[in-house]
Amino acid sequence: MQVTITFKKIEASDALKSYVNKKLKRFDKMLDGPADANVVLSIEKIRHIAEITLTSGALNIHAKESSESMYATIDILADKVKSQITKHKEKEKKHMSGNKASLTDTREFSLEEPLPVDMRDIIEEPLETKPMDIEDAVIELESGKKSFYVFMNARTEQVNVIYKHNNGKLGLIAPQG
Repeated sequence: MQVTITFKKIEASDALKSYVNKKLKRFDKMLDGPADANVVLSIEKIRHIAEITLTSGALNIHAKESSESMYATIDILADKVKSQITKHKEKEKKHMSGNKASLTDTREFSLEEPLPVDMRDIIEEPLETKPMDIEDAVIELESGKKSFYVFMNARTEQVNVIYKHNNGKLGLIAPQG
């Protein structure tokens, strides 16, 4: 890990540098690749402030802590960074080991068979499509409470959907070919 330590309004000391390096060395094992850490140590009145920006691949961590002792501040900051790295690792592990079966699910359903347990939240509504022109479908859409209307296009004899855009305009979905 490449560590850069900056001292603001505080005299640079080898003891603080080695303490920060010792605390940050623990994170090398937790991180996947090479990392850069920029640490800023400063004093404002009686507050000792430590700030870190740690980058390692896609992981970017920024933390800031203050207390009455610089060593205590560094300890608290190191704990914060450790928890953020752990949280990121768990999130990454959860994402990578997620159930991908839903993406490759190619089951077919029959209307006569009951729906599987995971599909019972789907509300099935019967649809009577009568042939009509687009103008008539617009009138039906505006008279109803829904934001879309499904109809059989009288000219093409195909099912179309007319819907309201968020900007107030109407859209038409018609099959190609």
